[in-house]
Amino acid sequence: MLDLIKNVFANNGLITAFVVVGLTMWFAYFISDKFTKGRIHGSAIAIVIGLVLAYFGGVATGGSKGIADVSVLAGMGFLGGSMLRDFAIVATSFGANFDEIKKAGFRGVISLFIGVVLSFIVGVIFAFVFGYRDAVSITTIGAGTVTYIVGPVTGAALNAGSEVIAISIAAGLVKSVLVMIGTPFVARFIGLNNPTSAMVYGGLMGTTSGVTGGLAATDPKLVPYGAVTATFYTGLGCLLCPTLLFLITDTFL
Repeated sequence: MLDLIKNVFANNGLITAFVVVGLTMWFAYFISDKFTKGRIHGSAIAIVIGLVLAYFGGVATGGSKGIADVSVLAGMGFLGGSMLRDFAIVATSFGANFDEIKKAGFRGVISLFIGVVLSFIVGVIFAFVFGYRDAVSITTIGAGTVTYIVGPVTGAALNAGSEVIAISIAAGLVKSVLVMIGTPFVARFIGLNNPTSAMVYGGLMGTTSGVTGGLAATDPKLVPYGAVTATFYTGLGCLLCPTLLFLITDTFL
């Protein structure tokens, strides 16, 4: 009987993944309502639960795909994969009101450049502290701090080593997780409660998955606006990091 149930779950991986995510969300909102009185949003709790499950799934199986390495939950890899993620982000952006986007105007554009440059500088500082001295490695790690997509794009363009590219991806993932978890907690202190501030926030933080996840936990109505500028942020990072920012870094070194 157990083998039969296991085979049913394994052979219908995507459906199983939806069920697991649904139960996780229900449990997270239950905790939010009963134990925090709504002070901590259910989405934020669900994100933490997902990260914990991914960690233990990877440790238990010795794999590299987190909970998706468990055979009956292999569908989580597809559900959480880049294709559905990017589809969700693009579809979410279509929910934005263009009139609200125009209100961001100059502030939205400036936030993109400030966000990319500041994230890059933070990454450069960490790369330097950890012993990297060549411009290619430092630029690649700095680009990874911009986002985990910009990092490997920059590394490939500059012919960086695989180790450095891996570090850049890790840096971007850490940033994404921090933004995702931290957004609901800082939202009220920074006035993150309207479309304009959401667009500026998306431009400053840039990590699309982190911004959309964090805004979903703060106020789902703000997600399309943060997603718009965060998506542009990735493109701007891919443009600036392997070119202008690399030349500047190389000049100082």
